[in-house]
Amino acid sequence: MIGARAFLDAARARGIDLVTGVPCSLLTPLIDAAASDPAVGWVVATSEGEAAAIAAGAWFAGRLPMLVMQNSGLGNAVNPLTSLHWPFRVPTLLVVSRRGAPGVADEPQHELMGAITPDLLDVLRIEHTPFPATPEAVGPALDRAISRMAERRLPFAFVLGKGDLAPSPLDEPAPIPLPRVAVFDAGGAGPRPTRMEAMARALEILPSEAAVIATTGFCGRELFTLGDAERFLYVVGSMGGASAIGLGVAMSVERPVTVFDGDGAALMKLGNLATIGARHPRRFLHVIFDNEGHVSTGGQRTVSPGVDFAAIAAACGYAFAARSDDLDGFATAMARAAAIEGPALIHAKVRASGVEGLGRPTVSPVEVADRFRRFLAGGRP
Repeated sequence: MIGARAFLDAARARGIDLVTGVPCSLLTPLIDAAASDPAVGWVVATSEGEAAAIAAGAWFAGRLPMLVMQNSGLGNAVNPLTSLHWPFRVPTLLVVSRRGAPGVADEPQHELMGAITPDLLDVLRIEHTPFPATPEAVGPALDRAISRMAERRLPFAFVLGKGDLAPSPLDEPAPIPLPRVAVFDAGGAGPRPTRMEAMARALEILPSEAAVIATTGFCGRELFTLGDAERFLYVVGSMGGASAIGLGVAMSVERPVTVFDGDGAALMKLGNLATIGARHPRRFLHVIFDNEGHVSTGGQRTVSPGVDFAAIAAACGYAFAARSDDLDGFATAMARAAAIEGPALIHAKVRASGVEGLGRPTVSPVEVADRFRRFLAGGRP
């Protein structure tokens, strides 16, 4: 058994400066210690998949993140670990608690995951080892984990068991109350633009130092078609994770961050909006292009016609929320958002029309990651 504070101090001494995840009873001492120390950089997420995307965004911005979660939550994180961390080669230190370990009495829902946790990590090609059991083992264990992450440029996991951590006090600061803003209706009597037309207008308005993150599917491919740039991150997988990646970036650099999202993706990780509102990044623009369908998979409808993303953002603590229906209204909302200190969201209705002959990015995800990191390095605080 070791102290959580000692583990966190040793991790921070080795460059780990952000901890994100979802609580678990076995992880309570580690999370209590992290949440009680503002210097640790604790970010509580609404899901393990969201936390994995936040960690990736922090790494793109030059940080070394730690992702903590229960093994049941490892299931929630499988998609971003395989379709985000793997293709972009994002090294992240995982601490995975093993509920339901063989021979340890636990709740029935943990039985199967407890039995297969090491095998699942093997399938995910994530190297893993038991959590260090003694204070003397912490430093060498962290050194090896960080070394392997650097060599493989992939995550490494400590598997934590019951009783591995000594209790730690919780002295978490109270959240700062956030004002609720009224939604700005930019309206518009003109025809709905295509997403590509709206993105082109946005790129004309955004400053050149803004980082731009585009969600998976046609959105990223259309952004690439408009013109490739090192400040663009095309999220090729991890559907729903783009806004959480953007949050990880925005919390780590002093430059504007814009996320081009979609209605289907935003609905898949709607909890991201709550985390973004709570963290309140200062220069963060979240654009949800709503074509009311999964166009890149054949045009099946989403449930977005009954969803008011701007009202949700306002209720989650965004500093600005707007709706637009045509190109002029979208440009007006963009201009207003640019003057806001705090996260801003624009719910932009667009036409559900594809682009004939739309290509794919010709740069690999690893190349995209490397040049995006170089771009962001110019805007670190």
